[in-house]
Amino acid sequence: MDLVQNSLEAGAKQVIVRVDEAVDQLILEVQDDGCGMSEAVLARALDPFYTDGRKHRHRKVGLGLAFLKQMTDATGGMLRIESQPGQGTLVHCRLDRRHVDVPPAGDWVQTFTGMLAFDGDYDLVIERCADAEMHYRICRSELIEALGELQTAASLKLAAEYIVSHEEALQKGKENGTIDA
Repeated sequence: MDLVQNSLEAGAKQVIVRVDEAVDQLILEVQDDGCGMSEAVLARALDPFYTDGRKHRHRKVGLGLAFLKQMTDATGGMLRIESQPGQGTLVHCRLDRRHVDVPPAGDWVQTFTGMLAFDGDYDLVIERCADAEMHYRICRSELIEALGELQTAASLKLAAEYIVSHEEALQKGKENGTIDA
């Protein structure tokens, strides 16, 4: 959620979140079309004591990417950030799920619902995969078209139920070795 919020604060109008869970690894990507970062800013983006001062004027640190880097380093994972000014940013993280210190993935339904609920005029695409095969894709703009909005408890509950149905189909497909979603 932190990475999506960073994207939106960088002026992104489209954010793509890819989550690929395999037995032995978890790959997470967040790609946006926001303002991007210069080489100088990108070089300092993982420094916890660096912040550009624009998003949070009173904050002297920026910990989100630094914590992600610390986790990937501690667990034998990999973090790559690509960015160009005016073209957006890609954050790619790969974790070895067999490593004892890799935290559990958590509740994807709640995480995705929270991302969809961020205020603003943007589209969020969630691509959820298992073992390199795409199982489902959710677009915020399509949910808003169907539900009218994603700000009330009622619409967010419906969105969460929709995600649950896809997650259940994904889990059933993983158990059966088929893709149902």
